[in-house]
Amino acid sequence: MKILLIVPGSGDTFYCGNCFRDNLYAQALRNAGHDVTIMPLYLPLTDKSWHSSTPLFFPATSYYVAQKFFRKGKMPRFFETMLNSSFALRMASHFSGTTSAKGMEQMTLSMIKGDDKNFEKQTQKIIHWFEHQDRPDIIHLSTSMLIGIAKAIKNKINIPIVCSLQDEEIWLDSLEKQEAREAWDAIGQNVVYIDRFVASSEFYKSVSFEKIPAIKEIDVVFPGVNIETYQSSDYPKDPTIGFYYRMNYENGLDILAQAFVNLKKENSISNLKLKIGGGYTRENKKFVNHIRTILQPYRNDVICSEQYALAEHSVFYKDISLICAPLRFNEAFGLYLSEAFAAGRPAVVPNTGSFSEIVGNAGLLYSPNNSEQLTEALRRMLTNPSIYEQCKANARHLSCEKYSDKVTSEKLVKIYFDLL
Repeated sequence: MKILLIVPGSGDTFYCGNCFRDNLYAQALRNAGHDVTIMPLYLPLTDKSWHSSTPLFFPATSYYVAQKFFRKGKMPRFFETMLNSSFALRMASHFSGTTSAKGMEQMTLSMIKGDDKNFEKQTQKIIHWFEHQDRPDIIHLSTSMLIGIAKAIKNKINIPIVCSLQDEEIWLDSLEKQEAREAWDAIGQNVVYIDRFVASSEFYKSVSFEKIPAIKEIDVVFPGVNIETYQSSDYPKDPTIGFYYRMNYENGLDILAQAFVNLKKENSISNLKLKIGGGYTRENKKFVNHIRTILQPYRNDVICSEQYALAEHSVFYKDISLICAPLRFNEAFGLYLSEAFAAGRPAVVPNTGSFSEIVGNAGLLYSPNNSEQLTEALRRMLTNPSIYEQCKANARHLSCEKYSDKVTSEKLVKIYFDLL
């Protein structure tokens, strides 16, 4: 089967949950023998694991400027060429990763509505590209925030289109109230161009029904990893807490840093270590400096990798005892859980969002989400061998039963074949 996966590129400079999910989908489908082409939008996908071979469409640099300053006129060709240069796109990658839509309202609404001249110019390029390629059997959109593209394609080519749903509200609800309502309403109007929606958890399925009442049916497909890549029977000599996600306020790294300091002060867990990875962007620098200040008294017990690369994922989990992500928002699915469970590492996370559904008995949940409660939960996990061993065994079991790439590809392929 030929599958075209249309994804928003983030520049590959930090752990982006949606980006990594798309990469996992592509890898799972390829491992199952299917032909997957990844089409990046906004920013290039530089990591080789993407195997991206299409041109870059809707380049972030020129499309942003066009929506901001050339909505009624045509951008000069030389200016567009300059904005789409490799240098300009690399610079944009360093500034990517904002969690707020402030300043990008027009661009966001354009991608959802699909009804302005700048949008039509870009979709014409995609249609032209289709005309010179073997047509895919299925098109899979990474997010409903690209739903305008489905509208443009369906009006020209009759190809089944699947659309993923995951954490759209984080971006859309950061818009002004009227613009957020306009965005959600526009998604609702364009659901007619989508043949099937896929959510990454039952939790987010219910969120999506609430946000987009026009959707009548949603399949749930948990993103899974290649278990063999992560499997490890070797655990670190010293108990080590792991955090592997983008280092920012929303992901709660400061809550974990304070809990770690609490545990070190009370000295209830001998030789306790903290390992941090996942990268960050320029807008997170002040926050990361704040984390350094919190951890300063115990800096010799902290391992922090500030650079990010997809190749580091499988290595990271082999060096930790458990995964911890004290998120301040309700996440649709924490992909670090799929990874940690494949490595046999349990989780300690707040009882929010999809965590209770995804973690089950493979970890401990705590509430409310503050450093005091997290300190207690981490202490309980790391000082009680029976709890730790049981959670570890349950993590491996869940990995095989629910969060493997084979399970993921089987579910996706069934959805695709149903449409064909």
